[in-house]
This record gives sequence, structure tokens and C-alpha cells, in this order.
Amino acid sequence: MFNGAWHLIHAEIGVIGRSWAMLFASGGFQVKLYDIEQQQIRNALENIRKEMKLLEQAGSLKGSLSVEEQLSLISGCPNIQEAVEGAMHIQECVPEDLELKKKIFAQLDSIIDDRVILSSSTSCLMPSKLFAGLVHVKQCIVAHPVNPPYYIPLVELVPHPETAPTTVDRTHALMKKIGQCPMRVQKEVAGFVLNRLQYAIISEAWRLVEEGIVSPSDLDLVMSEGLGMRYAFIGPLETMHLNAEGMLSYCDRYSEGMKHVLKTFGPIPEFSRATAEKVNQDMCMKVPDDPEHLAARRQWRDECLMRLAKLKSQVQPQ
Repeated sequence: MFNGAWHLIHAEIGVIGRSWAMLFASGGFQVKLYDIEQQQIRNALENIRKEMKLLEQAGSLKGSLSVEEQLSLISGCPNIQEAVEGAMHIQECVPEDLELKKKIFAQLDSIIDDRVILSSSTSCLMPSKLFAGLVHVKQCIVAHPVNPPYYIPLVELVPHPETAPTTVDRTHALMKKIGQCPMRVQKEVAGFVLNRLQYAIISEAWRLVEEGIVSPSDLDLVMSEGLGMRYAFIGPLETMHLNAEGMLSYCDRYSEGMKHVLKTFGPIPEFSRATAEKVNQDMCMKVPDDPEHLAARRQWRDECLMRLAKLKSQVQPQ
């Protein structure tokens, strides 16, 4: 039942931190939570219990252990020294503040041995800056999850230039063990891969709305009822491959047309207040931006993601 220890270091244990804890417990790992505020740990443990009970009722609890067995693996720690003792993997989940993260990693660097992996959940900070000057830099890696991690399995693994290959391999194996889908970013780049693709979509979406070509709600339909239907199962490159007689055929047929359209793309949008208000007004017609409506919509989204995950598990090609 115990395959090692996975320890979470967090300054405010929110969705990402709770999801990591639940995922690692689902794989049978002992999980220790640490936070500078003890009340944050108590709140996290309470929320984790509630979330896992709901998952059990919905038949969506991950792993082979019962909910009580998984909950018994998760505990809080009053100090960072105790939190890292015996750890094989430490996952940092503090806010996206470079100096705060560097301070925590410097503290961890001074108390860990040569076996534990130091991993960050950052979505955009470069490993070369995040882990600069650490003695144990070969054991450092970014493992960037997708929100919400319990329902979306992708994890981007981004090494520091000096990260040891064994660190990447061990982290990859660990992610697979807990049911996630790790992918390797061969070298660091701003935004990694997921956010570069996401920002490219957001950028063109914003330009199309700002120029009056399409309404915000119709723009979203293009993804939810169009591209997103395909991309839930295959990526853009395989889509190209299947939309002709293979990739070479697709490029022969469509590359000139693609280049013609791409040349019409505008500059990086400024995300002006005027356009933001226009988009917000349209979004609020569907989902008012008060906490109650937003929370209800997020819950609906998560339930849809759970159902999609079940469907994907049933239709995976052999």
C-alpha cells in the first residue's frame, strides 16, 4: 500500500495542492502537507475529505484503495523539516511569485538528501531561474499540471538545463503511477507548451472579437462545438494527418492556404478594457460573475470533465 512518500509544500493549499494530494494518495503514496499557516492545512484536510467523499459517491474516485484508506495516507505537518523527512518527491505549490518560490527551494535545498526530487507546479516560471544556484539542481524539475488536475491528466515535465535524465525519468514514472499523463518538454521555453498553444488560441480569439468578426459567445462555440470535439481525442498534428492521406499529403494540399491566412493575423492584442468589458458582458449573460454562479459553473465543468475522462478510458485505441 505504501510505495514511498510524496510531500506537498504549499503556502496556500488551493485546488492545485489539494488535487496533487488526492492524486498521490490514490496511488497509495503517503502524503504530508506543509503550510506556513496551520489553519490552511486544517482547511485543506477538511476540503480533501469532502471532495473525496463526493468523488466516491459519484463513482469517480481514482485508484484501487477505498476513500478511507486514501484519506488515511494524507496528513499535515507543523514544520518544513518534519514535512520533508523521508520524502522521495516534494511538490511545491505556492503562488506564481519567483522570489517566493526561490526562497522555498533554497530552504528545501539545504535540508534534503541526494535522492529526493524537488518539483514545482509553476505554469510559467523558467526552471533556469527557479532553480538557479541550488546544490541539488540535478534533482529539480517542473511538473506543471492542468487545472483542475484531478480531472485533466496532462502534466508538463520541464527540466532545468542541468536536471539529471534520471530525475525526468523518475518523475515521468511517478506521474504514470498515479494515473496522470506526463509529457516531456525537451528544453525550457516561455509558457512551456500548453500555455503557448493556449495563448495562441486566446490571442486570435481576442482579435476576432475585437475586430467585430464574431461575438464572444459564437467564438466559444467554435471551440466547444467544433475544434474542441476533435481535440478531446486527437491533437492538431494527428488531425492534419487524418484530414488527408497522411501528413505529407496534408502539407502538399493546404500549406499555401494556411500561410495565406496566417499572414493576415494581427499583432499581439493589448487586451483593452473596452474589449474586456464587451467580452465580460457576453460571458455574464451565460454565467453571472458572482461567486455563487461561477462556483456552480465550475462544478458543472468538473462533472463534464469526469464524464469525458470515463468516455476516453473506454474508447482508447488498442
